[in-house]
Amino acid sequence: MSMSLFDTSKIVKLQLQDAEIEYHPQFFGLEEANALFDKLYQNTQWVEEDIRVYGKIYKQPRLTAFFANNQKKYGYANISMIPQPFPPLLNAIKTKVEAATQTQFSSCLLNLYRDGNDSNGWHADNEKQLGINPVIASLSLGAERFFHLKHKTKPHLKHKLILKHGSLLVMKEETQHFWLHQIPKTKKQIGKRINLTFRYIK
Repeated sequence: MSMSLFDTSKIVKLQLQDAEIEYHPQFFGLEEANALFDKLYQNTQWVEEDIRVYGKIYKQPRLTAFFANNQKKYGYANISMIPQPFPPLLNAIKTKVEAATQTQFSSCLLNLYRDGNDSNGWHADNEKQLGINPVIASLSLGAERFFHLKHKTKPHLKHKLILKHGSLLVMKEETQHFWLHQIPKTKKQIGKRINLTFRYIK
């Protein structure tokens, strides 16, 4: 499918201390976002990983898939993910995200949130293999979910926003050093969400 041109006029820069975060609420239009969601949902081999939390093993509360243009593994929370090669559709999305962010990415972690019970706890994308000041570009497709941010050392600094269908959130510079983020659970009856997080693994 052809990717629509990116509209740079619709960028929201979050005014947060010790962070540089941009939110593109309409990175993909509705029709294009719908088509991308359907194709990714149907054609991705989703995996439910085991994670270790305080010595106990749990099923990760979402499904994942990992893609890269090399053979470098990606690890977090005792999970070591072996990449699959980028399929043409995902490569086309990556090209558009790279053009908008002026950043090259080598990998993409896909998360499937099946309903409001699926979540992602407080964390920073600060693994050593991402290097200093990594750029993380996060594309949201499907059901809207709240995205929470909190400063690591200044408890009064908090923020939350809704990640809309077809939106792109870009975290860069020192954001991962000073801030944690999460997708919390919700009791609301909501549909599925696919999140694509692009990053460069050194």
